[in-house]
Amino acid sequence: MTLFKRIWYFFALVSIPVFLSPQAFSQQSMDISTIQVDELSDDQIEELVQRANAAGLSTVEFLQMAQMRGMPSVEVEKLKRRIEALDTSGSAARMGSVSKREPRQQVDLNEITQGIAQYQEIPESLDGETIFGSSIFYQKNRRLSFEPSLNQATPKSYVLGPGDLVYVDIYGQSEKYYEATVNPEGFILLDNIGPVSVSGKSLEEATALIKNRVSRFYPGLNGSNPNTFLQVTLGNVRTIKVHILNEVRLPGTFTLSAFSTVFNALYAAGGPNANGTLRAIELIRNNKKVAEIDVYELLTKGTANLDIQLQDQDVILVKPYLSRVKISGEVKRPMIFEVKPGDNLEDLLGYAGGFTDLAFRDRIAISRITGNQRSVSDVYQNQFGLFLLQGGDEISVGRILDRYSNRVQIKGAVFRQGTFALSDGLTLTQLIKNAEGLKGDAYTQRASILRTRENLSSEIIEVNLKAILEGTQPDITLQREDVVRISSIYDIQNERYVQILGEVKRPGTYPYAEGMTPEELILLAGGLQESANTQDIEIARRLEDADLGTLADIIPTSVNPDLSFRSDAPLLQPFDQVIVRKRANFNMQKLVAVEGQVNSPGIFAIETSLERVSDLVNRAGGLNQFAYAKGATLIRRTEFFNTESEQIRRQRNLEALRLKLLEDPNNSEAQEELLQRLFRDLPKEKANPVDSLLSNAKKESLDQIAFSTPGFAVKLKESEAVAINLEKILQSPGSAEDLLLEEGDILAVPKLLQTVRMRGDVVYPTTLRHETGRGLKYYINGAGGFERRANRKQTYVVYANGAVKRTKGFLGIRNYPTVEPGAEVIVPTKGPRVPLRLGDIVGITTGLATLALVLSQIDWNQP
Repeated sequence: MTLFKRIWYFFALVSIPVFLSPQAFSQQSMDISTIQVDELSDDQIEELVQRANAAGLSTVEFLQMAQMRGMPSVEVEKLKRRIEALDTSGSAARMGSVSKREPRQQVDLNEITQGIAQYQEIPESLDGETIFGSSIFYQKNRRLSFEPSLNQATPKSYVLGPGDLVYVDIYGQSEKYYEATVNPEGFILLDNIGPVSVSGKSLEEATALIKNRVSRFYPGLNGSNPNTFLQVTLGNVRTIKVHILNEVRLPGTFTLSAFSTVFNALYAAGGPNANGTLRAIELIRNNKKVAEIDVYELLTKGTANLDIQLQDQDVILVKPYLSRVKISGEVKRPMIFEVKPGDNLEDLLGYAGGFTDLAFRDRIAISRITGNQRSVSDVYQNQFGLFLLQGGDEISVGRILDRYSNRVQIKGAVFRQGTFALSDGLTLTQLIKNAEGLKGDAYTQRASILRTRENLSSEIIEVNLKAILEGTQPDITLQREDVVRISSIYDIQNERYVQILGEVKRPGTYPYAEGMTPEELILLAGGLQESANTQDIEIARRLEDADLGTLADIIPTSVNPDLSFRSDAPLLQPFDQVIVRKRANFNMQKLVAVEGQVNSPGIFAIETSLERVSDLVNRAGGLNQFAYAKGATLIRRTEFFNTESEQIRRQRNLEALRLKLLEDPNNSEAQEELLQRLFRDLPKEKANPVDSLLSNAKKESLDQIAFSTPGFAVKLKESEAVAINLEKILQSPGSAEDLLLEEGDILAVPKLLQTVRMRGDVVYPTTLRHETGRGLKYYINGAGGFERRANRKQTYVVYANGAVKRTKGFLGIRNYPTVEPGAEVIVPTKGPRVPLRLGDIVGITTGLATLALVLSQIDWNQP
């Protein structure tokens, strides 16, 4: 089409009144010179551009034509900018259109996989060996689909057929694209161009045909220097019908993508069955075999014919397998393999992945069917490539012998024990040198050689190692598999040690050394504690031949406080126990506390063992004006309190000192040395074992009482309140009520209390104001009285100092305790009433009836 004709065609299109703006045009033919671009909508401009492209005009040609037809240059420039703003000019219009195309899709994918999931894994052979390659097309846990990639470029050899979607793109001086589907007659229909026959043509051939037809309308495609270009690509791929027959797991006709290969088809059919071949799968097209596929080429070399494209009505024929052989033993894939005529043993080893590391490679045994029986052949390494395989062959690859040809071993007191090579004439002395000599603890009076005889029995050869090393006896020549053992002197005696207990920093067990003294052992244990009695140390020595009843020899000794050298210090012997006792007059500070209404409350150290509560009050400055002496309480630790031992206190104090030194980055040299010693010597003490035994014994006794007494429960407390009468104590210091102080005691003196607290089974438990002269019933009534289930007889009062008094009764008269300020009145409950069950009523009634019957049978008139 010439440029003039295209311009005429364009104006014929734009002259239709429907494209005119009501404000700019009347209902008549359009005069392009009168168009006002600002009055056109974006849709109208886009429609003009599309009409121009349909007429074969590019955007540049369209603008030139508008100016030639009388459109002012200003309006032409506005139109150009509007077109660029819409991003519809040139290649942008083309790319925008192309982007709206649907991506290439695989159609009928469900038909490809139909029926596969219901089939189980391909069965193994009768002897349990899997057939190599049988699981490639289907596995129980994972499937390899061989699904064709639709993202690949369309091969030029691809043959078009009905159902293919073809994209024709024209670009360059002219811009246009077409989308057409090959119809059942084999044609594609291009708008304004007409039908083009492409069925049965390759993509390259179809491109030439389409270009020849389209070039009549786009002259720029022709010539030696074309300015317009054409490209034909494939859109969505059509489907084809492929017939898969014979020895496959799911024979039939399958709908596949036209991009599919033979492997896609075999996957759709589940692959060959147990009798199908993997080495000679035939592809038949138009009644002729066009290819033969060997799956082993893919499995072993990765060079299968994956590029063979299937065509509509192709037939894939899977015949029965050719021949099969079995290989077992030391190969990487011991399986059953299908072999072709001409395959040799070397090929089979390649299929099996080669030998394992433990395989015996010099000779392979092969069992072969000859006539009506089997025979065995030995094939040597240089014959592997010459030995041709036959169906039914069974190949066994042996394992190397689990023995050493030149091994000897040496164990025991040598520097490098282990396995060594047996060289010609190797002797015992040379083997010891190879092991880098004897250790210092070697026992040289004897050594043993474990020798293996020819019949695999063993014997022990005992030698005088010392004589051999000195040359007074001949050396011994070793043999294969000899095991030389040289003992240590400690193998024939117990390990020797000593123990230290008591007032040292690190009590425990230490190795014994000749000439060790108690001072040396104390130094090994970190030195003496500050509480150690250096004049009362005992050595408990084990007796070898003691009289009956004598357990140990006790040797009293002493050391200098600074552990300096003493010429008369006793020497320790193995297994001695050194016991360092504590000084009798050594005690660490013991602290007590006073809280509440005293003039100087706080913590106090016990001065003497005879110090009492009254002394503590005096040291605290006495009671102040607000103190309520009758309510004072002494809180004291029980025997179950986890009392810190002196060792634990020392450890805690040293730990605090260490943390204090760590906080200061500018310690002196002496402080740094102290810090290092604290890190090294800080003890890790546990509870005193004697105290623990006493506490545990008491706990076990209470537990036994609780176990044997139903309803009796024991609560072990670490501290408890001791009821004292501070008024009497201060009036009579040193009396029986003035208790001696113990470590950890806390004396609590409250303010003058003015309330009484009601607790338990009263109507309204509350706190009442204390009134002088009022009895217990007054306070019960103040709390609403007793509850219905209240146990009035067991009402008791807990006083502020911890003392308790309960209600007493005689002949129905209750004597209630007095109520003082700060007291708590506790009214317990009787507990839930258990109703009589029907069985209990029947039992009681039956018992009474039986008693009445017995009484009625007694003759009361007899003398």
